[in-house]
Amino acid sequence: MNAGSGEYLIEARNLVRMFGARRERVTAVDDVSFGIRQGEVVCLVGESGCGKTTTGKMITGLLKPTSGQVFYAGKSVWTPRGDKGEDFKTYRLGVQIIHQDPYASLNPSHTIYKILSTPLLHHKFVANTYEALDRVIELLNIVGLSPVEDFLYKYPHQLSGGQRQRVSVARALTVNPRVIVADEAVSMVDVSIRVGLLNMMADLKRNLGVTYLFITHDLAVAKFFAWEGRIAVMYVGSIVEFASTPQLINDPLHPYSKALLAAVPEADPELTRSKKRVELRSQDIPSLLALPSGCRFHPRCPYFEPGLCDVKRPELLPVGENRYVACHIAAREAGAPT
Repeated sequence: MNAGSGEYLIEARNLVRMFGARRERVTAVDDVSFGIRQGEVVCLVGESGCGKTTTGKMITGLLKPTSGQVFYAGKSVWTPRGDKGEDFKTYRLGVQIIHQDPYASLNPSHTIYKILSTPLLHHKFVANTYEALDRVIELLNIVGLSPVEDFLYKYPHQLSGGQRQRVSVARALTVNPRVIVADEAVSMVDVSIRVGLLNMMADLKRNLGVTYLFITHDLAVAKFFAWEGRIAVMYVGSIVEFASTPQLINDPLHPYSKALLAAVPEADPELTRSKKRVELRSQDIPSLLALPSGCRFHPRCPYFEPGLCDVKRPELLPVGENRYVACHIAAREAGAPT
């Protein structure tokens, strides 16, 4: 197996994923690279259809990249022959996903006990059903579903959306993962209970050392959950800015990042009225079947320079310590070679 960077627990390197037949083949993810260190939170942020979920599914092994590699604990996940040995099993257990929809991701014909005990018994994390029951009770307490006797033998339809999502988190924890990919994990629950879910997931990071790839379209959620981590902003299949959360929130460089932040509502009406708006040249996201030349954001970008932005596609360049941006204008203003 090829070796990845020892710096990262999970690493994506030049990931590309294409879909469709030959004549209408689209590139959903185009040359995406990033790494996540043990115990770190990295948020993947962008509009619907930008490739966030596809990237997350490649990170978890649910989709095989068209090209590029995923490394887990320094080892390449996919071998040249495509075979799946013990290393692949270790990786698939070590990287788990929490799906967006808690209504569709749980088997409606199984009780909560059955949902949580099945992976424990199948992968031999427990020796028998008695140990399985003890572990299920422990998991329900960890995710804040107590008293557990109120949940053990209920079916998913008997739970609220927030409770179902906590069961989904507990299911991910059954196999003791090191990495959790949370794909819009709080977007389909009531706003009033989102903070509770996010705090519970943050507790897992502190108490169990869980590493997160947190996928969201909401920069306010990313700011809350990953203030001590990093944010990668995606646009039409590519990362356009990658920085620590305080850097990106307080001083975004890419015009698209600025537009996303300008759209975040503020609780204070004065802040809302005084917030600087980013006037995009167009509201239309380009089709994956007809991507623009050069920078893919240039048809919407307020800083567009003809002859540059529509001709040359920008690379993701370093513009400071652990900060990257894919924009000719922003990189030039930051003093990076373009």
